[in-house]
Amino acid sequence: MKSLINYRNIRFTIHLKYLWLFFATMLSMSLLSSCEKKDLEIQKGVPFEVSVMPIPKQIANGQTIEIRLAIQRTDHYVGTQYFIRYFQYDGQGRLRFDHKYGFLPNNLYPIPAEQFRLYYTSESFVTQSFTVWISDNFGNEKQLSFQLNSINR
Repeated sequence: MKSLINYRNIRFTIHLKYLWLFFATMLSMSLLSSCEKKDLEIQKGVPFEVSVMPIPKQIANGQTIEIRLAIQRTDHYVGTQYFIRYFQYDGQGRLRFDHKYGFLPNNLYPIPAEQFRLYYTSESFVTQSFTVWISDNFGNEKQLSFQLNSINR
């Protein structure tokens, strides 16, 4: 009788090991299949271009010129934000946004629309040069350079 009980214990243990092995295999297969690399391409942001309408090549001290800009992108993603900053490296002048407020050099300002206007007012009698950078919140950036020759009035 003792050998019969011992045989049943051994048989139960073997069945239990096979059952455990089966469940472990099923669990590992489900984990591996859920971790497979999907063929999804996640694109952060969309490259863009900036178009600028022609501007005068000359400016007098105290004169204001309008610079019309438009951001052109191929796709539209919710949450894309655009920013502007500028730096003037020759002459003196003031760059404003839609006649509202003047920009401080190298400060970042949000752009509320994809089509906008900047206004540059000369404050010197020499040639003025400045650069405008337009960037988005994904790290894409475009640089625009402007040079205005001084004229005497």
